[in-house]
Amino acid sequence: MSVYDRIDEYKACIDALRPFEGDMLEQLKDYYRVGLTWSSNALEGNTLTESETKVVLEDGLTIGGHPLREIYEAVGHGESYNHMFSLIHDRRISTSDIKALHQLFYKAIDAQNAGTWRIQQIIVSGSSYAFPQPHTLEKEMQGLEKWISLERDKYHPVEFASLLHLKFVSIHPFIDGNGRVARLLMNLSLIQDGYLLAIIPPICRPEYNDTIRQYQNKNNAVPFCEFIAERVLESEKEIIRLFHVPTDKIKTHADQRGESVNGFVNRAIDETMERDKGER
Repeated sequence: MSVYDRIDEYKACIDALRPFEGDMLEQLKDYYRVGLTWSSNALEGNTLTESETKVVLEDGLTIGGHPLREIYEAVGHGESYNHMFSLIHDRRISTSDIKALHQLFYKAIDAQNAGTWRIQQIIVSGSSYAFPQPHTLEKEMQGLEKWISLERDKYHPVEFASLLHLKFVSIHPFIDGNGRVARLLMNLSLIQDGYLLAIIPPICRPEYNDTIRQYQNKNNAVPFCEFIAERVLESEKEIIRLFHVPTDKIKTHADQRGESVNGFVNRAIDETMERDKGER
């Protein structure tokens, strides 16, 4: 069974709980809002802890001892995250959507460059990849929008979301904040197709960056796609644990695996707990 088959297996179990509505939906969105904001910023060097990020996002308080930029990054990412959820119903992603996500994230950091393509060439530390020149960015991004529209249904949704991340981050259209926008775009694509978010914990940063480099330097997208698929799978296991999925909702899927219902649920819980131990 491939990782995509496993993802769809767990998704079918979680879908039995849908639709998420009211307080349950808000709790779920808030849970991932903190987790994604913290992890995505931490991947880029932001030193706010997850609990400090929660205080900034939910209580509107600044945290002593941290640069003001780190607070702006948390607040801005939270606003971009909220906007991401306003885009889930159309199953389309345009260059205007991409600019809006960046504008919300970056406006308090650098209002002049927020939501606009960069006008200078960039070099990314740790990468030998030659990013597109500024005068080509509009064409590159229009090409990406066309690819999204025409190619989306040719891939498994998780694979497509991973490829979208790779293609966007390899264009690097903004002066800064490209990694954060790439992860928002990837997750927007996932939730538009009914999948859970891919959260990349900071401990996975070396593997995350290495698999991106494999795509940029060797045109090999498989390692990154598999890496993201595992992150989506972990989110699904976590939801099964947190939501106490009713056993009658997953009996069919357990039967297909030749497992007992309790065995199916316990496997998801055990794998998630082992994951959590490894990331501490």
